[in-house]
Amino acid sequence: MKHFQNLLEAHGIGCIVKNENLNSAAGELPPTECWPELWLTDEANYGEAAQLLFPSANEQIQPSWTCPRCDEWLEGQFNQCWNCGEYRIN
Repeated sequence: MKHFQNLLEAHGIGCIVKNENLNSAAGELPPTECWPELWLTDEANYGEAAQLLFPSANEQIQPSWTCPRCDEWLEGQFNQCWNCGEYRIN
């Protein structure tokens, strides 16, 4: 959680970590109440923060493809064939 806080603060986005030390209370409290939470100090920074923390959320997964060398079927997120090592031809 500190890594995310440091990343945001390095880009000028203010934030605080809540429930940082509540993991020792798990069992007495429901586990979901003990998870750390990262809160932005200004809601207007949400879009920029989301792009920094989840950059691949905006990327589109490529369609499935067939390896040109060995005819292995591969899912779109892979750019190299697991079977023969051939790279996807775009």
